[in-house]
Amino acid sequence: MNAAATSHALPGVKLPELTTSKFNHNSSVVCFHRKHQVSVCSHTCKASGNSNSTVSNLQKLKLDEPIKNIGLAGKRFCSVGVCTHPLNETESDSHVEDEKVGVLLLNLGGPETLVDVQPFLYNLFADPDIIRLPRLFRFLQRPLAQIISVLRARKSKEAYASIGGGSPLRKITDEQASALKSELEAKKLPANVYIAMRYWHPFTEEAAQQIKSDGITRLVVLPLYPQFSISTTGSSIRALQNIFREDKVLSKLPVAIIQSWYQRYGYIKSMADLIEEELLSFNRPQEVMIFFSAHGVPETYVVDAGDPYKYQMEECIDLIMQELKARGIENNHRLAYQSRVGPVQWLKPYTDEVLVQLGQQGVKSLLAVPVSFVSEHIETLEEIDMEYKELALKSGVENWGRVPALGCTTSFIADLADAVIEALPSATAMSASSSPLISSSSSQEFKRDPVGYAMKIFVGSFLAFILLLSPRMLSAFRKPVV
Repeated sequence: MNAAATSHALPGVKLPELTTSKFNHNSSVVCFHRKHQVSVCSHTCKASGNSNSTVSNLQKLKLDEPIKNIGLAGKRFCSVGVCTHPLNETESDSHVEDEKVGVLLLNLGGPETLVDVQPFLYNLFADPDIIRLPRLFRFLQRPLAQIISVLRARKSKEAYASIGGGSPLRKITDEQASALKSELEAKKLPANVYIAMRYWHPFTEEAAQQIKSDGITRLVVLPLYPQFSISTTGSSIRALQNIFREDKVLSKLPVAIIQSWYQRYGYIKSMADLIEEELLSFNRPQEVMIFFSAHGVPETYVVDAGDPYKYQMEECIDLIMQELKARGIENNHRLAYQSRVGPVQWLKPYTDEVLVQLGQQGVKSLLAVPVSFVSEHIETLEEIDMEYKELALKSGVENWGRVPALGCTTSFIADLADAVIEALPSATAMSASSSPLISSSSSQEFKRDPVGYAMKIFVGSFLAFILLLSPRMLSAFRKPVV
């Protein structure tokens, strides 16, 4: 499939109207090219029983840097972004022969002890990509983060206590980094592998300083999120760009950013392998409902800000099911979104509601698949394994199973290494660009009706703040989210 890697910047480039193409099972993609420097491709995936995925929301995207999609073994595969041909092996070797290569893994982070829980939550909610306040009310960001983190700390500590007293995410990410380093060395690309957590140690700032200290001359940034979202990959890359642009040395460092990799065949195959293996643990594998549970995002991210997460998630599920069908696995499947919090609408359908519906509809065997997570953490070990399992069994499901996160699965790590190698030639200094990863449509609304927009922002923010402090809303914010 593709490694969507950003390369040289074209500030202000907007995506033209998207065209469509179709995947078939042998992973080939038909690309429709445009003239000049930028050719944009997209695709629609067909799966039995599902309507075609669309890309209308992606037309709202404005990328910090155009995406380069680099395929496997000299083939070209395209997603949303700029299509490019990978260099051949000889050319690639000549580019990296004298380089000191680094790979930076981006992840969320998690509290390692119960003492860490409240400050971790504060860091999370202080991120403007998590709680998106209008610019005029950004001064409320930190006070709100403090209030929410204090209110949620007790329940969150209980959740972390139930899985051993802290998140295993740091340990697992360390293991993935080590496995990736070994795989890159086996593929003749020695590289230092670093970890940058967004909300806990090691923070992005710590990783950036280590990269600078080690004298890295070319860097590949690899988020451990298969699908792109403003609140995950977008937030992490934005933080990284801010750090690099303010540093005279790092601002000149050639960097390639792999923005999403959910379409890569190595990832799809690895997920299908795990699902197929877990299905065999049921007495009647063919009767099992495959239940994909993805981390949710607020609906406004998709509708108003053009977040491609929903589209990418639906396409990801289609590709996994295509792979399973090619193996003769014809099970029914559903997709739902978990971990919603607060008074706003999140992506639907909600995992807890769908589980109840499935039980009422007579589904007796269910296999949960945490599709947006590649590491075990609070949302798999506590939310899925405990809360959702209990809810499903109470609702009438009799046989419950869960696919483990990919972790250090050999085929998965090997594919990440291939993605790094393919992205490396496109590295360019971050200082060349200045526009945001994704721009909100709010600026266009402001231009159309500045007075109405200002009033809406003021009234909406005031009401939201009052609701946030009401007893009912305060109780809602006590539910653990990460």
